[in-house]
Amino acid sequence: MPCARTPGCPGVVEDGYCTGCGLAPSPGVPTSPPPPDVASAIGSTGGTWNVAGLVSLPRRDFSSRRRVSAEPTVPEQARVCGACGGPVGRGDADRLDHGYCPACGTPFAFVPALRPGDVVADQYAVVGYLARGGLGQVYLAEDTHLDHNPVALKRLLNKNSAGALAIEVSERRFLTTLDHPNIVRIFNFVTAEDRLFGGRTSYIVMEYLAGLSLDELRRAAARPGSGVSLSLVEILAYGHEILTALEYLHGKGLVYSDLHPGNVICTGDRVKLIDLGGVRRADDHTSPRMYAPVPYRVGDAELAEHGLTARSDLYAVGVVLQKLSGVLGPLGPAGAGADAEAEALGVSSFRRLVDRACADWRRRFASAAEMSEQLRGVLRELLPAVPPDRAQEPSAVFAPTPALLDAGLGAVPPLSTWTDPAGDALPDHGRPAPATVATGLPVPRPAPGDAATPALELIGVLDPRSLLARLAALETDSVETQLARCRAHLELGQPAPARAALDAAARLLGADRVADWRLTWHEGLLALTRSDLDDAAAKFTGVYGALPGEVAPKLAVGYCAERQGRAREATRYYRAVWRRDRSAASAAFGLARLRLVEGDRAGAVEFLDGVPRVSRHYDAARVAAVRVLTARLGDDRPDPAHLNDAVRRLEGLRLDGGARHGESRDRMTAAVRQAALDRVLTHGVGGLVGGDAFGEPPSERSVRARLEGSLRALARQARNADDHGVLVDRANAVRPLTRL
Repeated sequence: MPCARTPGCPGVVEDGYCTGCGLAPSPGVPTSPPPPDVASAIGSTGGTWNVAGLVSLPRRDFSSRRRVSAEPTVPEQARVCGACGGPVGRGDADRLDHGYCPACGTPFAFVPALRPGDVVADQYAVVGYLARGGLGQVYLAEDTHLDHNPVALKRLLNKNSAGALAIEVSERRFLTTLDHPNIVRIFNFVTAEDRLFGGRTSYIVMEYLAGLSLDELRRAAARPGSGVSLSLVEILAYGHEILTALEYLHGKGLVYSDLHPGNVICTGDRVKLIDLGGVRRADDHTSPRMYAPVPYRVGDAELAEHGLTARSDLYAVGVVLQKLSGVLGPLGPAGAGADAEAEALGVSSFRRLVDRACADWRRRFASAAEMSEQLRGVLRELLPAVPPDRAQEPSAVFAPTPALLDAGLGAVPPLSTWTDPAGDALPDHGRPAPATVATGLPVPRPAPGDAATPALELIGVLDPRSLLARLAALETDSVETQLARCRAHLELGQPAPARAALDAAARLLGADRVADWRLTWHEGLLALTRSDLDDAAAKFTGVYGALPGEVAPKLAVGYCAERQGRAREATRYYRAVWRRDRSAASAAFGLARLRLVEGDRAGAVEFLDGVPRVSRHYDAARVAAVRVLTARLGDDRPDPAHLNDAVRRLEGLRLDGGARHGESRDRMTAAVRQAALDRVLTHGVGGLVGGDAFGEPPSERSVRARLEGSLRALARQARNADDHGVLVDRANAVRPLTRL
């Protein structure tokens, strides 16, 4: 049946889905009979093969796959010219099975040109018909010169000119030099007598692949009871392999131009692009163009302005991923579970990946490598949480930051906690101010193509004033120079010159400013400095859309949601970052803060305990855990189990450079004893464990005496007479009564 959902779509409905646009037909529209069940052709070898070093897919056995098919019966709506897409060979009375397109003159054929037993170029014996491609037909043959190995013959339908044919064969022999594990191997180009049009025609001799196309897998997965399924993880793995093949082609100055699910074959342990008939050099503007079918083809306006480019291939990748995902449930691989919220965000990241791949030319990914980098990040979000001690793959676009977004929660409480009447041992649950976050978020790496990038990499990390002095000495003014100035002024608390530097960067970008995520990121930083959380959230969400596989935008969006009181959304973003990257301690602290707001002291400590030993913020997380265990949360005081745990943890903290005694340990000890006395005065000593911290056996008198000693030790840390007096007074206030 012809497609009834997408205007102008040349596809036909098979198995309930259009072969062109992938949509199901309108309700009540009859469909063609389902194709033979492909599930019976898929076995398992019991092994796996790895993709991107991240995910292992099962090896499949296609040895029982049917090798040849009957002669094609091409429906009316599918009879289109492979070159221009116009209708050909249609009509009831004068229907043609082969001829020439009336619009562009390209030959078309809907009947086989070769029969079983034919021998092409005195070498390739035809076994049977395999498939119909965009500009030709594919046959299974055997190489009689090489042990009768199976090969695929792709017949090219070109304008019938002997001179043009010879030139084309000569020019396209470069395809035989392509050598990539995810691209079908081209062995030879040959010519043979053309029984349909007369004269001679050309054939590409290709590697024969036993397997299923992504289109066949998609349609099988959409059919209830087929036994075939596609997870989002598997789809992303296929996308990664497609992108590695395109990166190889683009690196050689080639454009594939005909990407769609039918041109990607899944073999037992590989994904391969087939049908290289449309491959062209990027600077080739004269050869007949081969366009991917609707909807995998970019629009006519883009073709007119830019022609076929690497970005048009990436557009097709986005549509392929989108169509394959149409057979998934709402959460793809996981459904419900403990990490369902984080995995739901992974699905959202996938959609953003597809959206950018299918965006207009300027906003689209610029290279297969760039898209692949983001795809791997999205894939990691959907995989199980990484082990805490596993090294994280560094981001290609954001440099790691030494900053911890914690507002001092992970630091030993300052002396002002005891000397300042307004002092709070746990201010705002350790939530940092927006302006602090603006200068503590990860910094974008300098773009490789920027003229100032080599100099900026040599300069490295400097204090903001020194950096501005170095930037002033650079002869080259560039986007990266201005962005570095913007960040330096933000660190100095100078929003006006930071704004001016960002505006200068925008002017240097010109028309590209609308699609440059770096500008959007810095706009978000500026919004934070003026505490405009709504604007900051919008800007960081925009960066998330451009870089769906990155951690930094999710951390920034999570913080904005936390400040705006959207706890569930903040938790979702923080958890996605934390599952992906255990070195991102700021996410663990964010999750801990959100638990503290809910009064969940144990939940907060659990997140802090998850910061791995290899993290630079490991000690800060351990300090924060002790402070959380002893802090008063509203009217909730820590219970004896919390206090006993704090004492145990206090012994193991590395403080004062590893010394057993020092100012930091004295302040932490005072905090624990102060919390213990508050507990004792309201609930008694029941449950407290004795020892040096509280006395043996613990009593109100022993706790008072030890807290008095701690406060007198703090008085010796005072830097002025007023603070010393306050601390001595506090020590005297808790001193146990002297017996006469």
